[in-house]
Amino acid sequence: MTELTGGEALALRMTSLLLRAHPRGGPTDVAGVVEWFGAMQAQDAASAMWSLGVRLPGRTLADVRAALERREVLRTWPMRGTVHLVPARDAHWMLAVTGVRALAGAAARRAVLGLSEADADRAADVLGAALAGGGRLTRAECLEALAAAGIDTTGQRGYHLLWYASQRGVTCIAPHVGTEQTFALLDEWAPEPHRPERDEALGVLARRYFRGHGPTTRQDFAGWTGLTAADAKRGIAVAGADLAAVGVDGVEAYLDPALLDAPRTPRDDVLALPGFDEYLLGFKDRTLMLDPAHGRAVVPGGNGVFQSTVVRGGRVVGTWKRTIGRTAVTVTVRPLVPLDADVRARVETALGGYARFLDLPLRHSW
Repeated sequence: MTELTGGEALALRMTSLLLRAHPRGGPTDVAGVVEWFGAMQAQDAASAMWSLGVRLPGRTLADVRAALERREVLRTWPMRGTVHLVPARDAHWMLAVTGVRALAGAAARRAVLGLSEADADRAADVLGAALAGGGRLTRAECLEALAAAGIDTTGQRGYHLLWYASQRGVTCIAPHVGTEQTFALLDEWAPEPHRPERDEALGVLARRYFRGHGPTTRQDFAGWTGLTAADAKRGIAVAGADLAAVGVDGVEAYLDPALLDAPRTPRDDVLALPGFDEYLLGFKDRTLMLDPAHGRAVVPGGNGVFQSTVVRGGRVVGTWKRTIGRTAVTVTVRPLVPLDADVRARVETALGGYARFLDLPLRHSW
């Protein structure tokens, strides 16, 4: 078994994350990038768009939105009760294999909200009828349809019912209309679903996860998917020779064998990544990328809201916040380590790529 240092593992991981050139060339369109990872964090729509843009140089926000409108990928809650981008044809089976675990814990949440399972099922039926025939409704319109049917959506009930309908595979999140989130019928946005047997599905999850995140551990795989330890182990076994085992500072990890041909030497590149990105959220153990001392700066208050990051040589060295206006995007950078003038210029170049993606001029401050 090949042994890797932490630095070598980080170099390979940046390649698997499609943040450096891959020996296989890597995907060249939105559908390919999402399938590469299996699923991509998308709880924040703006972050999800840049997660795609940073991996598809030269593409713009308009290009990414067009791919979503073509229904190449869609957003739903496939794992851990969290919104992800997934390949449209894979949404049904991912909900059935990984999403079902979130459904199993929904009863306790409904009890807190004063909802019954019958209430939730009725809400899903109401939404299914309202969206039938190619309909597309904003979140507010969905809640109005539920209220018109006599279903209480006050407080957090409305959000839970929208989540439940998607978790059951009735609806999915369609692209925004303006600033409004919209919903559509999953069967209409994914009319030709792939439906692998359970073992095959576990193998697909393992192959895609480690291809897009490796080298990393079985525990990270289980944490990302929300699978049980037994199912995570089974997925790796089914993937078989499509994965290679390596040691990272003595800990067993897995990766796509093709990654062993990628450079393992340190690289002093600078990236501006969105907050909700597979770079950090794809792992339970983030110590290769993030100094624990900087954890609070990246996730203030530990509330699950990740700041956008400045990454140098694979490590987080700063955070950034952006305000998108009609005439410019304004970015404020907060270094977490000392950055000299040369590195600051390279950070500004990376942020310029983000501005070009938005097709807006960049204004920045430190």
